[in-house]
Amino acid sequence: MGYIMSLRKLVGHIPLLQVGASVIVVDECGRILLQLRSDNNTWGYAGGSVEIDENVEDTAKRELYEETGLIAKEITLLGVFSGKDMHNIYPNGDEVSNIDIVYICKNYDGELKCQPGEVENLKFFDISDLPINIFKPNLPAIEEYISKYTIR
Repeated sequence: MGYIMSLRKLVGHIPLLQVGASVIVVDECGRILLQLRSDNNTWGYAGGSVEIDENVEDTAKRELYEETGLIAKEITLLGVFSGKDMHNIYPNGDEVSNIDIVYICKNYDGELKCQPGEVENLKFFDISDLPINIFKPNLPAIEEYISKYTIR
């Protein structure tokens, strides 16, 4: 059981400060990989909570592999995202204020494979054709990626 889940057993649904590490995977065509989340039926990038004493880069790579089947060979820091836009209440009532450390990965191996119970679908999207129902806490990093790395 992970750190956040252990805390939840003690504190219930109250807001927690949650540190996450995430990865925006970019393919050779410049499309980004998004996953359809099982918990709320929105699209987002791979990522999850940092465990006690875990290096954030290791968290990002671990979560990418667990959720998508891809192995990151190299990741580059996009940015750290926090504040009101990162606040979320999950469908089960758990409330968090996220600090998300987001990386970009263009160099990876593996075959796409959805994590059972967490990911319903995996799909690469062109920046000009992103789905409407993106997981709100992922929007700041996606917008930052588009602003810094794409030609409009």
